[in-house]
Amino acid sequence: MEIALVQDGLMCRAGAEQVALCFHKAFPTAPIYTQCYQPKLTFSEFRDCDIRTTWLQYIAKTDDTMKNLFFPMGIWAMQAHDLTKFDVVLISSTHCGKYIKLNPSALVINYCHTPFRLAWDPTSYAQYVRSTGFKRLIFDSAVKIMRSIDFKAAQRPDYYIANTEETAQRINTFYQINKPIEVIYPPVNTKKFYVSEKPKGYFLVVSRLEYYKKVDLVVEAFNQLGYPLVIVGKGVQANEIKSRANQNIIFMSGLSAQELADVYAGCRAFIFPQHEDYGITPLEANAAGRPVIAYGAGGVLATQIPVRNDPSYSTGVFFSHQTVDDLINAIKQYEVFEQYFNPSFIRKHAETFDEEKFISKIRTFVFEKYQQHLNISVKN
Repeated sequence: MEIALVQDGLMCRAGAEQVALCFHKAFPTAPIYTQCYQPKLTFSEFRDCDIRTTWLQYIAKTDDTMKNLFFPMGIWAMQAHDLTKFDVVLISSTHCGKYIKLNPSALVINYCHTPFRLAWDPTSYAQYVRSTGFKRLIFDSAVKIMRSIDFKAAQRPDYYIANTEETAQRINTFYQINKPIEVIYPPVNTKKFYVSEKPKGYFLVVSRLEYYKKVDLVVEAFNQLGYPLVIVGKGVQANEIKSRANQNIIFMSGLSAQELADVYAGCRAFIFPQHEDYGITPLEANAAGRPVIAYGAGGVLATQIPVRNDPSYSTGVFFSHQTVDDLINAIKQYEVFEQYFNPSFIRKHAETFDEEKFISKIRTFVFEKYQQHLNISVKN
């Protein structure tokens, strides 16, 4: 079985990159095909992998640049990847991973984090929302083209794996995949995190600073509260968000794995304001024994246990609306329960999502589907 792995890009340290890294651990001799790879910007473990990039690698040196060049250069670059010699192709993708050239007889499995957000939900991007007139017309034309390309490529995989039930529904809706879709929750590497006996006095956000992540909402809430807040991350909205923040808010980026573990372990609670398809950062906070204050929609419904009766058997607090007032009320509610949360219980909860379980499920899925694929080929 000749297997290849595919990941949209390796230009940051986020959930999709963690999934791709687990694919490598499941199939360590398989090459990884991607748009661009910058070792300093993503997980250090990738340095030991056989990574094969596109010509866009020589132009895009940051994640933001890669995204800005996606239409049309990123599409063309990924379409140039020729994987026709492989029997099995395992893709981790939000957008362009599935655009590669494939052997018609190959088994293709697409682990989908969400259907391509820019094509199917352009209002989640600030650049689109703020565009008007002629600029909006250009955006709409580009979105129409990208949607057509994305839909066509989405028909090729033999099997889809979704990161949540909600994503599976989106795949069925947008890509019209009318067959069962396996759901395997993404992993968290709990070994990278630890529980501190003496957390410090700040709240924490770890996120890319992009429009749909709603970090600006957290900034406004903490401007009003005056509580210490640490925000770890960078992105296209970074300058705008930083300009709004009062002195009680500290920004960090480029942290090492150990530094990030320390920041998680030291926080009072983790703030998660966005509607995320899954969201690994809340589980990372849980792996450090820390509770989560989250917008109660999307992936956190699968990964978190909100307070109902006993906080000692809960992992956090939910709020119902993405508003400053609702977030502040959730923080106040958290303070009522704060002393009753059990870091040991929260840590054990995170361990049920550990990457070793994920790797085992992925290997089993691929081998089972490959055997079925061979049996069908023999019959034909």
